[in-house]
Amino acid sequence: MKQASIAVLLSLVLCVGVVAPAVAAQTETVTNTYCAVKSPTPTTSPKLPATTKQDWLFAKGNKIVDAQGDEVWITGLNWFGYNTGTNTFDGLWSVNLQTTVSAVANHGFNLIRVPISVALLQQWSKGTYPKANVNLWVNPTLQDKTSLQIFDVFLAACEQNGVKVMLDIHSAQTDPMGHMKPLWYDGNITAEDYYSALVWVAKRYQNNDTIIALDLKNEPHGKPDEAQRALWNGSKDPMNWKYVAETAASRVLAAHPNILIVVEGVEIYPKNPKQSTVSRNAGDYYFSWWGGNLRGVRDFPVKLGVYQDKLVYSPHDYGPSVYQQPWFQKGYTYQTLLRDYWRDSWFFIYENNTAPLLIGEWGGHMTEPNLTWMTHLRTLITTHKLHHTFWCLNPNSGDTGGLLLDDFTTWDAKKYAFVKPALWQQSGKFIGLDADVALGSNGLKRP
Repeated sequence: MKQASIAVLLSLVLCVGVVAPAVAAQTETVTNTYCAVKSPTPTTSPKLPATTKQDWLFAKGNKIVDAQGDEVWITGLNWFGYNTGTNTFDGLWSVNLQTTVSAVANHGFNLIRVPISVALLQQWSKGTYPKANVNLWVNPTLQDKTSLQIFDVFLAACEQNGVKVMLDIHSAQTDPMGHMKPLWYDGNITAEDYYSALVWVAKRYQNNDTIIALDLKNEPHGKPDEAQRALWNGSKDPMNWKYVAETAASRVLAAHPNILIVVEGVEIYPKNPKQSTVSRNAGDYYFSWWGGNLRGVRDFPVKLGVYQDKLVYSPHDYGPSVYQQPWFQKGYTYQTLLRDYWRDSWFFIYENNTAPLLIGEWGGHMTEPNLTWMTHLRTLITTHKLHHTFWCLNPNSGDTGGLLLDDFTTWDAKKYAFVKPALWQQSGKFIGLDADVALGSNGLKRP
C-alpha cells in the first residue's frame, strides 16, 4: 500500500476505491475535517470574464464536437478530495492550488474530473460549508474562504489555464469509503437528495462553461445476491440505474441544457435481458469492473429525447494488479482483451457509432502485471481517440499511485511519459478545449 507523503503532518485514513467484483481498487489516503461553518445564504457563482465563444460540447455519433461541429478530444485526469472529507483537493495541505492547476495544464491535460459527494453539494446548497483542509501558509489567497469558495477559485484557475472540468458524483456520503456503497443514495442521503443536489449544482454553474460535463454517478455496482445492486433494464425499479440516469439527466438538462451528461455502466448484466424476474444467481450474469458494464446499452439505451446529443457513456477499466479478472487469466493480448471483454462490455458503443465513450478511470502502477494491460488500453485509446480521464493526479491512491509523487509537487517522469502519447497534441503543442485560452504554457486553444 502506498504511503502518504511525510509532508502531510496529519492523521490519515486509508480508503479503498474503485473495484472488481469482489476486490477494491484505489486505496486513497485522506485527511478528514468535518467541522463546518454556517453562513446565512449560499454564495453566488462568481462573474467570469466575457469570452468570444462558449465552449459547450455535443455528441455526434461516436465523437464529441464543439458548437461548430469540429471534433475535440477530451484527455484529462482525476483529482480527488472533495468526496472524502478533505472538503477540497487532496494536497492543498502542502501545495498551492493555482500552481498545481497550472502544472496540470502545462503537462497537457485539458480536463480535470473532480470527484465530489452528494452530501457536500447538499450542504453547500443550504449554506453550510464544511471546513477545508488547506495549508494557508502555502495558499494565502484562500484565507477565510469556504470550501465552496475554494472550488470557485479552482474554477477560475482552470479558466485562466485553459482547463475544463467534469464534476463526478463519486459517492452519496462525504466519506473516504463512500464510493464502496453501490448506489446513488445511502443512509440519510435519499434518491431525492441526489436529484436535488444535481439540479442545484447545474443551476449554479449553468453560465460557466469551465464545467462542461457532469458524471451522474461513479461506479454503480452490486452483485446478484446483494440487497442493493445497480440494475440496467427497462423498468422503473428504484435500483435501475438506466432509469435513474434518465431521470437525473432530464432534471439537470431542464436547468442546464448545455452540459454533457456522462453515464457510467454497472457491474452485472443478465445473460437473458428479457427475463421477467431479477435473478439472484451469479451464473445468470455477465460481470465487469464497477461502472464498466454497459452491455445494457444494446437492449436498453439511455434516452434523453431532444438532448440526445448531450449523452456520453463512460466505462471504467483497470488491470490485473487490481483484480485478476477472467479475461486476464491464462495470458492476454490486445486482441484477447478486445474479444473477451472490451468489445461486448462497452467498445461496441463506439464501433456502432451509438455515442461517444469517455473512459472515466484507468491507470495504475508502472509495474507488471499492470503495465502490459495499461499499454494495450493506451493503444485502444490512441487508435480511436477515445476520450479519457486518467486515474489520477493524487499520489495517495494506494492501488494505482498517481502522476504526482508523495510531495504532491514532483511529477512521476516515467508515468507521465507513458500517458503523454494519449494527450491531445499537434506538432509538440498540447491542445485544449477552450476556444479563447491556450492550454497552459505549451499549449494551443481549441482549433
